[in-house]
Amino acid sequence: MAHGYRTDRYGYDTGSAVGTAQGGGFREAASRYALLPLRLFLGITFIYAGLDKITDEAFTKASGPGSIGELMNQVRDSAAVPALVDLALKNPEGFGYAMAFGEIAVGVGTLVGLLARLAALGGALISLSLWLTVSWQSDPYYYGNDLAYLMAWLPLVLAGASVFSVDAALAERRRRRTL
Repeated sequence: MAHGYRTDRYGYDTGSAVGTAQGGGFREAASRYALLPLRLFLGITFIYAGLDKITDEAFTKASGPGSIGELMNQVRDSAAVPALVDLALKNPEGFGYAMAFGEIAVGVGTLVGLLARLAALGGALISLSLWLTVSWQSDPYYYGNDLAYLMAWLPLVLAGASVFSVDAALAERRRRRTL
């Protein structure tokens, strides 16, 4: 810290001189809030996706137009891991509901920041499974959105939810108890 500037807990220069603005300056604030837009987008999107599946009468059926069973049958031969599709086809209705409720749980956990890393891991696993099955045949690969969602989840798996989250509030509460 010989340069006279404040650094954050990771050693990064916050851009503010030592002794100036409390809170560490713009760079620290920007890094603290950087993942918030991603959390909001992924949380809202996954909640919407789950609710959309639950409220679509056709989706949770084993067969028929728009059903999870028909979708799984269509992608079975082009999937990177057909065994995942076969597993879903053992009980398409149950799989459809599990997918929907899983997306809602991931979305809510991400949005409110409750067990944020675990929620993000769930989102990454859902996106990975969809990429390896449903969107695997996308050519070129970047037309398949599930790979992009997988990559979007990874920063949240690594960093969690540092602001406006239940996790942060609980951590602050624990910190205050130890003082």
